[in-house]
Amino acid sequence: MVAETRLHPADLILPAFVREGVSEPVPIAAMPGVVQHTRDTLKKAAAEAVAAGVSGIMLFGVPEESKKDALGTPGTDPDGILQVAIRDVRAEVGDDLLVMSDLCLDETTDHGHCGVLDAQGRVDNDATLERYAEMAQVQADAGAHVVGPSGMMDGQIGVVRDALDQIGREDVAILAYTVKYASAFYGPFREAVGSSLQGDRKTYQQDPANARESLRELALDLEEGADMVMVKPAGPYLDILARVADAVDVPVAAYQISGEYSMIEAAAEKGWIDRDRAIMEALTGIRRAGARNILTYWATEVAQRLKDQ
Repeated sequence: MVAETRLHPADLILPAFVREGVSEPVPIAAMPGVVQHTRDTLKKAAAEAVAAGVSGIMLFGVPEESKKDALGTPGTDPDGILQVAIRDVRAEVGDDLLVMSDLCLDETTDHGHCGVLDAQGRVDNDATLERYAEMAQVQADAGAHVVGPSGMMDGQIGVVRDALDQIGREDVAILAYTVKYASAFYGPFREAVGSSLQGDRKTYQQDPANARESLRELALDLEEGADMVMVKPAGPYLDILARVADAVDVPVAAYQISGEYSMIEAAAEKGWIDRDRAIMEALTGIRRAGARNILTYWATEVAQRLKDQ
């Protein structure tokens, strides 16, 4: 009766991976219980999310290794695995689930970076923005309700908004990865998307030691037209999440990332913690800090648990 913070199924968004060229789901060793889906099992996962009351699904496409190149061509190919998956999920669930798409090049480049590289091997911000504009348009054409630019390029939100408006898709919303730290907790995700990363992303993701930088990024994204903003990772940055939530009047999301998931699953497997209680406590803490929506790999499981209470 007196609980100040409550979780609801509609607070949750399910991140999901779909892999090209597989006939069975591929378990992700570093993320027990999570798989790289086939097209068919992805549709089933989307339907289960709807039945549980989850509000959205964030799709990540994993192309065949031979199709990756320096420009991330599968990311703008209308028949690339992510665009195919968007169409599949929309055909399966229609508008009953917000279909969100990861707008980034890291899954599709042979070097694994989130952008195009220059002759010195550095990420070229402006050349990358041109690719993001193309990606936004093909993802919108495939049926995405929301695009999630996650590459942390300067000016990406404005470029994506302009690109969508140019094709008359003002209805497609932008979930800005406003605060994205260069975190060690991404480790399991690299396996999940078959990352080819060489080096690190410290030149374009944020320094974990910095807080004020996040508010500068927030102001820029809002000025450029972000409809929603996100903090990533969630658990190690609850202070940043609270500051962002206090500063804005747009919806704020937080991404409980792979490392956060895997730590709880691993400790629970060892019998060191109570799995179900730890999951709910972690999610409640993220919600309490100010997240309106939470991207979590436990979305469908937790939503069903909340419905059954």
